[in-house]
Amino acid sequence: MHRDNYINSLRNELLAMVGNQLSPTAMRYGYSDVPLETNIKWRPLVLVLGNYSSGKSALINEFLGADIQITGQAPTDDSFTVITHGDPPPSEERVQTLEERDGKFLLNDPEYPFEMLKKHGQSFSAHFRLKKVNSPFLKTLAIIDTPGMLDSITERDRGYNYQEVVGDLAQLADLILVLFDPHKAGTVREAHISLRDTLPSRTFEDRVLFVLNRIDECTSLTDLIRVYGTLCWNLSQITGRKDIPMIHLTYSPRAAENMEPENNRDTSYLPHLENQRDRLKQSVLEAPRHRLDHLATFVETHGERLSHLLEALVGYRKGLRRFRWRYSLLSILLSLVCGGAVVGGLTAYGPLAGFDMPMLVGIGAGIASLVLLLLMTVFMKFFAGRYHRKTLKRLDQLTPLENQNRRDSWQAVRDLVFTYLQKTEGKFPGKEVKGDYLETVKVYEKGAKEIREALSGLPSMLNDAPSPDAPHPPTLKQVI
Repeated sequence: MHRDNYINSLRNELLAMVGNQLSPTAMRYGYSDVPLETNIKWRPLVLVLGNYSSGKSALINEFLGADIQITGQAPTDDSFTVITHGDPPPSEERVQTLEERDGKFLLNDPEYPFEMLKKHGQSFSAHFRLKKVNSPFLKTLAIIDTPGMLDSITERDRGYNYQEVVGDLAQLADLILVLFDPHKAGTVREAHISLRDTLPSRTFEDRVLFVLNRIDECTSLTDLIRVYGTLCWNLSQITGRKDIPMIHLTYSPRAAENMEPENNRDTSYLPHLENQRDRLKQSVLEAPRHRLDHLATFVETHGERLSHLLEALVGYRKGLRRFRWRYSLLSILLSLVCGGAVVGGLTAYGPLAGFDMPMLVGIGAGIASLVLLLLMTVFMKFFAGRYHRKTLKRLDQLTPLENQNRRDSWQAVRDLVFTYLQKTEGKFPGKEVKGDYLETVKVYEKGAKEIREALSGLPSMLNDAPSPDAPHPPTLKQVI
């Protein structure tokens, strides 16, 4: 189809832009440990988070149409599981798991965008795996199921930094579902940290959907309203938002069939909420439609942050250059004063007053040269080191922070700037940094703008092949 071909063409050119223009610079200055394009080259991803009893696995099974993930009231699975599509044998139609691979395979296979997760160590690798499932639901996307969030657990208990892993996966995801259940409409400790700190710093607000799951376990509509109000209150306190985010109400009929009936439970309200479950499923299926827009945002975000990082390095070199010029002028002046003082002293000293002027000038010049040499070598190194240490303490002065957008961008790269300056001790080629900065700004300002213009033509395009006389939308190569 013409529209699909155009989308694929834009996607490939976006990947090429990132790979050719942003990745080399990002890796050179420590902005990223792996090429940036590895994070966006695979299929759309849906990340599912939630408390250990929130019904994540049951909801995923509902989407897939089969019992792929283990379910239960207690924590049943402590692994991050990537669930993607697999092609079944021609004779097999039943939805099932076709293949399972361990974390080492996932982290080292270049087909998958998880190379950056190697930094989390072997303990994480042992809790990371892949499942290939022949569900039609997975034809255009992949799902990542996560270990249930707990209340009293530490990094030592898990063996890896859970929040860091969630943050890295959130950065990759096109959609994030955060699930709660009626029994824990409040939030446990790990969920609190994820919602307050991890997700806001690693993804965008519009990519996060809140889900109150297992609502069939509420004893009545009144009970559901009470639970819903409690969750809204807790979310407002954690996120700091005055407006209450949309909360999808859902449950799994597959799981509900296996529940033991209770005499005092009135579930007559459930049929009125069927559309909530269907709407959530549709939102998940629409993740691929947002992929291009997310790729464009990826280019804009990383282009802006990377250019801000380089701008700070350029600012450091400018400050160092000003310091060296001032120090050099002061050193020359001081060396001349020392040379002149020596000549004056020798002239005033009686027994040596008979020195002729050329000899006195030679002695003065020698003293001045020796002082200048000491100032420009030994003392220069000392004062340059002092300047470097003082600059690291006043890092925020390297770049203007005149508005909130600039402050947010700086917050994302500040530690990277500190690490790079500390690692290099400020000894890096300023001319090369400035050239990289200008190129990155060009991608961010011009490239990102042209990407949006190319994407703006998508809504009006049909899936049919265009007529021969119809104008073709410009490709990214033509506009950049």
